[in-house]
Amino acid sequence: MTSKIKNLVLLACVLFMSATTFAQKKSNYDQNFRLGFGLNVGAPTDEDFYNYAVGADARLQYDLSKQTSLILTTGFTNLFISNDRPDLGIIPVKAGFKAFVWEDRFYVLGEVGGAFAVTNKSNQHTYLYAPGIGYATKYVDVSVRYEGYTEYDTNQIALRLAYGFKL
Repeated sequence: MTSKIKNLVLLACVLFMSATTFAQKKSNYDQNFRLGFGLNVGAPTDEDFYNYAVGADARLQYDLSKQTSLILTTGFTNLFISNDRPDLGIIPVKAGFKAFVWEDRFYVLGEVGGAFAVTNKSNQHTYLYAPGIGYATKYVDVSVRYEGYTEYDTNQIALRLAYGFKL
């Protein structure tokens, strides 16, 4: 499983590097990096076993154009488990693409990556995918995403509230 996650992260890095190399063509748009810090609250899809999820993240964004960006996201998410069992804390590492689709404020995004368990004495790692929609201003970003895990027995729907700025 670990070699699969390493291959996925390597693929994401290659895609990021090739997209930034491709983006070196002359453009009328000033390409920038942005950094955002977010708080996440989630509702797991398996409500019999998991109660809720809470997390925080950091997202690096590289603007390819005014409407498209590449993103890298990491942070910490804690899935609270019922029945007096230890919670599951994970560190997700995701790479993705963000496209503004309406008035340069509303966007869709897609991310893929891996999640690494760091609590509950679990060494179980998983692939994850996270499509979402959101609204962003110069500093504020609000989004909703579905986060699917391939190896855990739940997924989640999460709300992200974030503060971002140009680097």
